[in-house]
Amino acid sequence: MPRSRWLVVAVPYLIAALCLGGFQAAGAAGLSDPDADLKAFRAYYVERFPSVPLNDFVNGPYSMNADMRKQWVEKEEFPPYDFALDAGKELFETPFKNGKTYADCFPDKGIGVRQNYPVFDEKAGEVVTLELAINRCREVNGEAAYSYTKDEMADVTAYMAFTSRGKPFAITIPNDPRAREAYDKGKQYFNTRRGQLNFSCASCHVQNPGERMRGEMLAPGLGILAAMPIYRSEWGGMGTISRRFVTCNSQVRARRRSSRKTSSIATLNIICPS
Repeated sequence: MPRSRWLVVAVPYLIAALCLGGFQAAGAAGLSDPDADLKAFRAYYVERFPSVPLNDFVNGPYSMNADMRKQWVEKEEFPPYDFALDAGKELFETPFKNGKTYADCFPDKGIGVRQNYPVFDEKAGEVVTLELAINRCREVNGEAAYSYTKDEMADVTAYMAFTSRGKPFAITIPNDPRAREAYDKGKQYFNTRRGQLNFSCASCHVQNPGERMRGEMLAPGLGILAAMPIYRSEWGGMGTISRRFVTCNSQVRARRRSSRKTSSIATLNIICPS
């Protein structure tokens, strides 16, 4: 498989700064059942697109159109995102002013851990995306935070994602009502229509995957954020999950939200193929 989709791990789904695979949470009155949501979400796409293997949904529109897939495979001979992997590796390994590196902030020195994010920080009581974890690391070591949408953040997350290639997402929801509430907020955000065009995330990626809009084929929601961070020619570079949310909200003419807040809320909603 071409490595653009291995960029954030290959087998799983939408983390989506949106992929939540392997839900592990006890029931809570009045709140969603993530396990049931996961099963229903997968079943919907498998039934709608019976010719697409479950684990191929991670390849987005390339899993649904043979001509697009052929062009994509050919492009992977000289991937347009290689520069980001090289830059990200250099940034990841370059010591901060105090001599420490990102490796000091993450389990396993930050190698092969991307599939574990987002996580719910029980001490802080909030969802922590990989981008937020990176900026926490920078700030605790006396460095300025990166933009949540592009440039250095996209490069570092691209490199960290690449070190996790082949690993399915392993995101869990702890037995904590705050975590389940965060999941429900993400679910609500994903399904809520917004903007002058009155679109939700689900309008495109659940109701209309495989259809074309503005010349682009809409990707299925199942697996969509496993591609993040992603290279897009319209950006002329890489972008994080937050950048994609900002772009989508702009396209539906919705009010812009904090990129960190939008990503953190919506990221805890996603469901992955295993």
